[in-house]
Amino acid sequence: MKLIRTGAEWNPLWLNHLRNNQQIGLIPTMGALHDGHLDLVAKSRSTCDVTLVSIFVNPTQFNNPEDFQKYPKTLDLDLEKLTQAGVDYVFLPSVEEMYPTPTQLKFDFGDLEHVLEGKFRPGHFNGVGVVVSKLFHLIRPHVSFFGQKDLQQVAIIKRLVADLSFDLKLEVIPTRREVDGLAMSSRNLRLSPQERLTALLLFSSLEKAKTELLNGKSWFEIQVEIRSGFENEPFAELEYFELIHPDSFETYTVFNSIQKSSICVAAFIGAVRLIDNMPIIS
Repeated sequence: MKLIRTGAEWNPLWLNHLRNNQQIGLIPTMGALHDGHLDLVAKSRSTCDVTLVSIFVNPTQFNNPEDFQKYPKTLDLDLEKLTQAGVDYVFLPSVEEMYPTPTQLKFDFGDLEHVLEGKFRPGHFNGVGVVVSKLFHLIRPHVSFFGQKDLQQVAIIKRLVADLSFDLKLEVIPTRREVDGLAMSSRNLRLSPQERLTALLLFSSLEKAKTELLNGKSWFEIQVEIRSGFENEPFAELEYFELIHPDSFETYTVFNSIQKSSICVAAFIGAVRLIDNMPIIS
């Protein structure tokens, strides 16, 4: 496994792979890797000739400075995992490499900016759009892999690829969960043992809501019930619990069994903000 820190280091390697007609898979990450990330690696290795993982904690996508400062950093362990997983390259750029000058460009993703993550994390998707665009330009992959857990981010990147005509394919990999159902997330490392137990409320709420929705209960009644469950848990604070279209992120007030739909949730568990989602009709 080769470590690369600049685009200039990557250019001759990329050209060599291109000449050999090799498909390059990119997995953008912010480190603190877990088995969900390794699922993306496994998919890339099974479908591409070359797998590159980037590790860069992108400062421009954090609207909360404290969240940025406390984001888990486990580089030595990450590199060990990636070596064992058979990754070919790891891209480890500095902030200066990714942002040689302050970025003036602003992305506006339209309706996606004003619901759920866009509403509660202003500026977040602009930061995501800028850094992912930079990675696509620097690495020039044929395929890029993302996890379903960040469902709205996936919708943002799909729009980015379509509107800017990036010549690559996106692959979305299902959410990897712990044995008890908690969606794997780098932020889980920040949870205390008590908070870790409380965090199961996200998954149990999604499962309960899906079951009740498919059994005919109204979405309004389900939302009231779920909000009550969070209000009764002292370590949890619900931000949103919404039924949405998984592509447009239009929010539904009434469930329709012939429309694509997913439920999305965000909540603070202690000081740690977690998100999750569950498909209802695919």
